[in-house]
Amino acid sequence: MRNRIKAWAAALKRDTLALYLAARDRRVPLGAKIIAGAVAAYAISPIDLIPDFIPVLGYLDDLIIVPVGIYVAVRLIPADVLEDLRQEAAERFASGKPVSRVAAAIVVLIWILVAVALLISLRELFDL
Repeated sequence: MRNRIKAWAAALKRDTLALYLAARDRRVPLGAKIIAGAVAAYAISPIDLIPDFIPVLGYLDDLIIVPVGIYVAVRLIPADVLEDLRQEAAERFASGKPVSRVAAAIVVLIWILVAVALLISLRELFDL
């Protein structure tokens, strides 16, 4: 069972990088590029939308949202193209884990917007 979980995790990592590559590949349809890019950016981002230190919710994105996003994106990419991208991802992954600083900046921006909206709501609520 432990080996199956490790294999599944390795496949998720490979597919995440394959989706990143798919977002830049001209053989991939536009809709699939957009979904693949969004999923890859979120999965590769060093910052989570829901921080891991929040009990239970912090790991939901890692355990549910990312795998479901990968599944949907993979289904939209033509099989022959996906196989090429998976091979390229496996080769690239050997050189180290990629990190998306752009995705991290987007997540930080979302948190800032949420904080500003919350402050505005509190200000109106307490008539400050």
